[in-house]
Amino acid sequence: MKTIYGLLLTLEKLNIGMTLDNFPSKLLENAVNEFSKLPGIGKKTALRLVLHLLKKETDEVLRFSRSLTQLREEVKHCRICRNISDNDKCNICSNPSRDHRIVCVVENIRDVMSIENTQQYRGVYHVLGGIISPMDGVGPSDLEIESLLARVAKGETDEVIFALSTTMEGDSTNFYIFKKLKDFPVRITTLARGVSIGDEIEYTDEITLGRSIVNRMLFENFMG
Repeated sequence: MKTIYGLLLTLEKLNIGMTLDNFPSKLLENAVNEFSKLPGIGKKTALRLVLHLLKKETDEVLRFSRSLTQLREEVKHCRICRNISDNDKCNICSNPSRDHRIVCVVENIRDVMSIENTQQYRGVYHVLGGIISPMDGVGPSDLEIESLLARVAKGETDEVIFALSTTMEGDSTNFYIFKKLKDFPVRITTLARGVSIGDEIEYTDEITLGRSIVNRMLFENFMG
């Protein structure tokens, strides 16, 4: 194993490309191919990850494998906000100290984590699971928009905050939901433009994002 590892490292340092024909092991090739299917992971990075696992003890690799299997088989989506959760109701929706009358609409779990890290927001969330993007074949029916409307229709929401990425797709999604919500007696707001146009929420620094939440503005004013 050490001989194979050393050989592959030498090839990598010499910048010699690894092709499907020169893997020394079919098992190694299969593992690299699976890792390279992950977003942002190319063949070289996949190879490094697989070789790293090969150096670990068997028990450690099995724990890694079991954690992924358990995640895929047991993870749930909160029945209220659609956030990823271990239970039918996530920790945020279950927390009585949160302001359940304020709902922040986000694209995904990463945005929930980013906003939580600011420690400036004490409401709850609604995770759409994406944004409207015709180019990618994603329409309103592919997102958790109807569940948001049903949630607001219960009359237990005072404010809906749009916290989607400030991209063309994010703005289009905001406008679509605004048209659906405008007849409900709720305040509809959006993040202050401290978040630069074209930025995604998860890449915005915590201070800027926190200020954008605190200084949020009426969506109607933003449209004007």
